[in-house]
Amino acid sequence: MPTQAAVNNRMALTIGNPILAALISFLIGTLSLLIYIFATGTSISGLSLARTAPPVAWIGGLIGAFFVASTVALVPKLGVAMTFSLVIAGQMIVTLIIDHFGILGVPVREVSIPRIIGMLMIIAGVVLIRRF
Repeated sequence: MPTQAAVNNRMALTIGNPILAALISFLIGTLSLLIYIFATGTSISGLSLARTAPPVAWIGGLIGAFFVASTVALVPKLGVAMTFSLVIAGQMIVTLIIDHFGILGVPVREVSIPRIIGMLMIIAGVVLIRRF
C-alpha cells in the first residue's frame, strides 16, 4: 500500500502543481469526513462552538495545509525517506519543547538526558539516511 506522501506526490506529478495536489487531498479528506459524519449520525451541534476556540486552535489547519503542500513539493527533491526523516526529527524537537514548557496546556515533562539522547539518535538516523 503506498504512503499518503506517495499518493499526493503522484497527484502533483499528474496535475503539475503541488499546491493544487494538496488542495485536492484536503477536499477529498473533507468530503470523506462529511460522509462519515452523516453515515454514523455524529452530531454536528458542536460546530457552533468552534468560533469560540482560541486562535491557536485555528492554526492547526494552516499548519496541516503547509505540511501537506511542502511534503508534496519536497518528496521529488529529497526522496520519501529523507523528507519523512526530517519531518519526524522536526516533530520530535518541537514536542520536547512543548513538553518541557507545558505549551498548549499539556502536562510539563522536563527535558532529560535520556530524552536528549533519543533526540540525538533520531538526528543521527536522518544523517545516515542522507548519506546513504
